[in-house]
Amino acid sequence: MPRSNRAPALPLHPSVHRELVDLLYTALPQVGAIALTALTGAVALAMVSGDQGYAVIAALILLTAALRISGLLRYPRGRPLTPAEVLHWERAYGLRSSAFGLALGLLSYRALELADAPGAWISFGLAMSFCVGMVSRAAVRPWIVLLTAAMLLAPVALGGFMRPELPYKLGAAMLLLFWVTLREASRHLSTAFIDRLEAKLALAHQASHDVLTGLPNRAAFLSALESVDTPHAVIALDLDGFKPINDRLGHHAGDALLRQVAERLRGCMGGQGIVARMGGDEFMLLFPFQAGVPDVSAAQNLARHAVMVLGKPFDLGESVTIGASAGIALAGPGEAERSSLLERVDMALYAAKRDGGGRWCWSEAAPVLDGCHAV
Repeated sequence: MPRSNRAPALPLHPSVHRELVDLLYTALPQVGAIALTALTGAVALAMVSGDQGYAVIAALILLTAALRISGLLRYPRGRPLTPAEVLHWERAYGLRSSAFGLALGLLSYRALELADAPGAWISFGLAMSFCVGMVSRAAVRPWIVLLTAAMLLAPVALGGFMRPELPYKLGAAMLLLFWVTLREASRHLSTAFIDRLEAKLALAHQASHDVLTGLPNRAAFLSALESVDTPHAVIALDLDGFKPINDRLGHHAGDALLRQVAERLRGCMGGQGIVARMGGDEFMLLFPFQAGVPDVSAAQNLARHAVMVLGKPFDLGESVTIGASAGIALAGPGEAERSSLLERVDMALYAAKRDGGGRWCWSEAAPVLDGCHAV
C-alpha cells in the first residue's frame, strides 16, 4: 500500500530504511564542496574584517565540517546492520548536519549584527547553497531537513529581526515561510521516494518468493545454494497423502494445509538456514552448519523433527493427518559437490517414499549414517 495512504508513523521496512540511510551517506562530494566553500568564505570574512566573531565561527564551521566528513568516511558500507544501528547512523547524520547548519547560520547572524552588507550576502549565499544541497539528499528523511533548516535559518531570521530596517524584518519573516514550504516539499519528496523503494522491494519479493506460503521459491533457493560458502545439509521434503486431502476437501483446504506446513517448517529451522517451497507439495531446507564442519547428528535431527511435526494433525475445519518423507544430503562449499547435490537429495527422498513414507533417508554419499530411518 502506498505510504501516502497509510499512517505517517508506520515504521519503515528494515531494507527500505537501510537504503535511505545509505543514500544519506553517499553525499561525500557535496559535503566536502560546501564545507570547503563555507570555510573559505568564513576565513575570508575574518581576515578582511579582523573580527574575532567571524574567526570563532570559522573555527566552528571547520569543526562541524570535519565531524560530517568523518561520519561519512566511517559509515559501514557493505556489511549488514541491525535496525538499531541503522537508526543510530541516521540520527548521527542528522545531528552532524544540524550542527553544521547552525555554524553556517551564525555566520549570517554575525554579518547582520555587524551591519556587514557584503558579509551578509556572502554568508546568506552559502546558507542557501547548503540548504539546496541538503534537500537534494536529506529529504529522504524529512526530520533531518526540518531540523537542519531550523538550525540554519533561525540565526539568520533572528539577525534580520534585530535590524531596525523594515526590509530586513520582512526578509526574516519570509525565511519562516520558506521553512514551512521546505517542510512540505521534503515530506512530499520523501513520500514519493519511499513509495518507489517499497514498490521495488515488493516486486523483488514477489520474484523470489512463493505467493501462497511466503517462502522463498525455487529460484531463490538455488541462488542461496550457489552462494553458501560453508559445509551444509540439504533436506528435500515431500508430503505423504496430500493429494487425497486436496481432492476430498478442495483446493482452498489444500492451500491452507500448505500454508500451515510452511509455518511448521519455519519453526523447525529456528531462524537458521532457509526453507523454500520448490513447487506443489515439495519443500527444501538449506541448513548451514554453525561450526563450519559437517554435523551429521544436527542434519538428522532436523530431518527427523520436520517429519515428526508434519505428521501431527492439521486444522482445516476438521482435523486431518498427513505425513512427510525426507531425503538428506551433505555438501561442502566446493562447486563439484554442489553440482550433484540436488540429484543426490532427490534420490534419497525417492528412497524414503519408496519405503512407505513417514521417514528420512540419507543419500548414498552421506558419511557415517546411510539408509532410511522411520519416526
